[in-house]
Amino acid sequence: MKMGFGFNGFSLVVVVSCLMVVASPAAGNFHQDFDIIWGGNRAKVFNGGQLLSLSLDKVSGSGFQSKKEYLFGRIDMQLKLVAGNSAGTVTAYYLSSQGPSHDEIDFEFLGNVSGDPYILHTNVFTQGKGNREQQFYLWFDPTRNFHTYSIIWKPQHIIFLVDNIPIRVFKNGEAIGVPFPKNQPMRIYSSLWNADDWATRGGLVKTDWSKAPFTAYYRNFNAVACTSCASKSSTSLSDAAWQSNNNELDATSRRRLRWVQKYFMIYNYCTDLKRFPQGVPSECKQRSRF
Repeated sequence: MKMGFGFNGFSLVVVVSCLMVVASPAAGNFHQDFDIIWGGNRAKVFNGGQLLSLSLDKVSGSGFQSKKEYLFGRIDMQLKLVAGNSAGTVTAYYLSSQGPSHDEIDFEFLGNVSGDPYILHTNVFTQGKGNREQQFYLWFDPTRNFHTYSIIWKPQHIIFLVDNIPIRVFKNGEAIGVPFPKNQPMRIYSSLWNADDWATRGGLVKTDWSKAPFTAYYRNFNAVACTSCASKSSTSLSDAAWQSNNNELDATSRRRLRWVQKYFMIYNYCTDLKRFPQGVPSECKQRSRF
């Protein structure tokens, strides 16, 4: 994996601008970049730090977090999800700050019975408020091979990508009174846990513990991101490099985004009139620049 691909020279500008920008090698090292935070030996690091696995059994799941915090940038991770009957399980991969008014950018993979597709659940929290869900089927089997799941987080927008194909854009709507996550640095987290009260068909299908342990795999972590942009000393960096628009979606990416949303999106909070009988949230009314 090339470091910072898709940035059209953006990563070079950042590195030249400020040494506080951290660009990990093409394949980050899980020993160096992450801490196991729960689950004990259910979380394991292999191959000299190049491969990590999380497992879930009836007693506990497991999870990890990044050692560093980030404020803006691009985060890539390759995942291979729980194979077979994964009903009731959730593999979460996300960015989050701390506290009751936290910000969060979510990928969650909702397991299913054998032969049925995973559901990719996305959400954006700002100041502790989420409820901005979009869900998708994937156009491949995410349990057979590794695939790259990416987040581009800039002051103007958040872009979710799968194998470098954009699936969702959440734009900064502060001009119309919608808070946007731009002030709280976030860590990278991932966890594998049991959520059979809601994850599969609204909780109708329960986890089959005879299939445990359930295991997901991770590799090729890559970050082109800033770990100090929140400090006063790095204001110029935030204003100049990280706020540039050099990585807006090009025509091909816009077509791919429309393709995914037309054929693979299965839920969009912006069209859920039953949920919002008084009118959809303000950000849903923005005219897309993409």
